[in-house]
This record gives sequence, structure tokens and C-alpha cells, in this order.
Amino acid sequence: MRITEFEIYQLGKEVARGQTWASSAILLKLTTSDGIVGYGEAVPTLRVQPVLASLKEVGRLYRGKDPFDVERNRWDWYRNDFYLPESFESTTALSAFDIACWDIIGKSLGTPLHKLTGGKFRDRVRAYANGWYSNCVTPEEWAKSTKRTVKRGYTGLKFDIFGPYFDWIDEEGIRMAVARLEAVRDAAGDKVDLMIEHHGRFNPNSAIRIAKELEPFNPLFAEEPVHPENMEGLEKYRMHTDIRVALGERVLSKQHFISLAQRHLLDFFQADITNIGGVTEARKMAAIAEGYGIEMAFHNAFGPIQNAVTIQLDASIPNFLIQESFYDFFPDWKRELIGDSTPVENGHFRVSDKPGLGVTVNEKMLESLRVEGQEYFNPDEPVWVIGGTWKK
Repeated sequence: MRITEFEIYQLGKEVARGQTWASSAILLKLTTSDGIVGYGEAVPTLRVQPVLASLKEVGRLYRGKDPFDVERNRWDWYRNDFYLPESFESTTALSAFDIACWDIIGKSLGTPLHKLTGGKFRDRVRAYANGWYSNCVTPEEWAKSTKRTVKRGYTGLKFDIFGPYFDWIDEEGIRMAVARLEAVRDAAGDKVDLMIEHHGRFNPNSAIRIAKELEPFNPLFAEEPVHPENMEGLEKYRMHTDIRVALGERVLSKQHFISLAQRHLLDFFQADITNIGGVTEARKMAAIAEGYGIEMAFHNAFGPIQNAVTIQLDASIPNFLIQESFYDFFPDWKRELIGDSTPVENGHFRVSDKPGLGVTVNEKMLESLRVEGQEYFNPDEPVWVIGGTWKK
């Protein structure tokens, strides 16, 4: 079996405006000499055009390869791409090809991915909601959205309460954040886990000041509390706070993760299968994390193929914590693209036993959803925030 064709799809109802990670998707379709088709996904966040170009470059290597040779194929790209360990565009393109190869392998063998990565450790995957608080500004708006989301059955919520603050935060900003957090906690009740998204935006002093206010609310974790490149600052944060830390969506290699784990800078690892090197590297990351006593909570913010492959890997790893989910807050077309086949039921995903990634892509929709061009850019609201929340 050989990979004979690859096709790249930039998808959206229109060229992405605002939240590019939500309103667009980049899918990869691989076809083999046996006629088997596999799908992968790459990350779009304000990088659509560079990622499309990187997919074409990686495709030159993968064409003609045996999709079963996941380790060798990954190694061959590592050998050829001088900047792979430092290039998000390269790692996400590689990830898409790797995910599609695993989809092909599963379909070829007639078995779901989880049976190829250790077997089914669990039948259901606990999910927490993200993307549920669009346009929430006042505490009353936060409370209303919280109640609506918990009513869906979610027992975990993640959210960013910091409005337009970046790098530093003043007393007014802290009071605003606490008022929002109080509204969420009161509306959710004590049995719902709260996770506080910081988006890697703060300097260590501001992050520590924030942590002192978060501690009474007993959050499950603070995500990326300091700028992601500031390992010394993260170490300072760990020394002066009792809040558990989750991070990892911007970690691009095993070596980077090990450097964080060895210094005990995180409690939960949020590797992203669509930028860490696909299934091949993500399963190694989970094993390394297990050795350090770190639980996995994969980052999962983009589209239906990422969601499907993440659920499959969640099913087979022993050190699973909880799974991020935007599924109920996707644009409708992202759910329709796979026939709404991975619904969140009572706060959990059910693990599919269908071959490969466990989902079937509606190829007619792929053609109708094609878009071209550079995504919209608004310097007044970063693409990584939930829309309408960059406000005091």
C-alpha cells in the first residue's frame, strides 16, 4: 500500500472572520493505492496560509510512502526539515499527515484507533465545555450562560475571565475577574470543576497576584498562567502559589515537554495532537507524562477530525484526566461534516468502535465548504479569545 494522492481543504462558510480557530478548518485527505481514504487536520489559528504551504511541502515527502510506516515517515520529515522542532507550521502539517495515516491503518485493518494504541481503557471520555461564554461581560451574563451550559450535562467548565488585560493586570481587573468567577461558581454549584484559562498572557507577578484570588474557588487548574516562553517565570509562579497548572498546546516536541516535566512546572499536560506530531508523537507524550505522574488533558479546539482522533487516544491511555470540548459550540457545519457522530452526552463522549478515527466525512460538504484567501485580522480582539469577551 502506498499514498498516491493528498488533497488539502481550507474550509469555512466564508473566509474566517474573528475566531479563526472556530470559524475555519484545515482538513487533509489522503488516498492510497488500495483506494482507502484517511483524514487528518491541521491548526488554522491566524496561520492558515503558511500551514497550507507547509502541508504541500510535507506532502512531497509522504506521497509514495507506506502509511503503516508512521515512525519512519515522521523520521524522514524530521531529517529533511531543518526547523521542525521550532516550526509550528511544520509540526501541524506533519501532524495532519500522521493522523490521516493512522485513520488509513485502522480502516485497512477494520479496527478503531484505540485498539492500535493500547486498547480501550474506558468506554466514555469525560468532557469539559469550552467556547460556551461568547459575549459574556457582566456577572449576570456569565451566570446565565453557566446555567445553560451545566444544564447540558457538563461537569467541567473552562473560561477566561480576564477581559482585555495582557501581560499585567491592575486591581480593577482583578475585581472584575473575581466577580465573573463568583458568578460562575454560584451558578454552577460546588460539584462542577472550574478551569481558569489565562491564555499565557501574564507576567509572573501579575499571575501570582491573580492566583491568590483564585485559590478560594478551588479551580481544577490554571491554564498557561504566564507567557509560555518564560520558564523561569513559571517556576516563580509554582514557588509562590498552590494552584495546579495545566499547559501544553504550544509545546511542539517531546524534548520541550521533558524540560518542563523535569522541573515540575506542570500538573496536567495539554498536548495538542494536531500540532505535536500526530498520534505517533502524542502517544509517546502520554507515556512520558505517566512516568512523571502527570495526567493528560489534550487540547482540542479546532474541528471534527481533531476531536475524533483525540477521543480515540483518550480511550486508550491510563493517565487521562478530562477532555476539552468545543463540540456543542462549533459552527453547525463542523458537526454536520461528520454527521454529528461524536455528540457530548451527559458530559461525556462515547468512544466509537468504528474503524480508524471512528467518523465518516461527508465529502460533498467538503466541496461546498471550500474557501480561499487569508483570514480576517482584527488587532483589537486577538483571535485566541472567545468572541465578545475582550472587554471590561
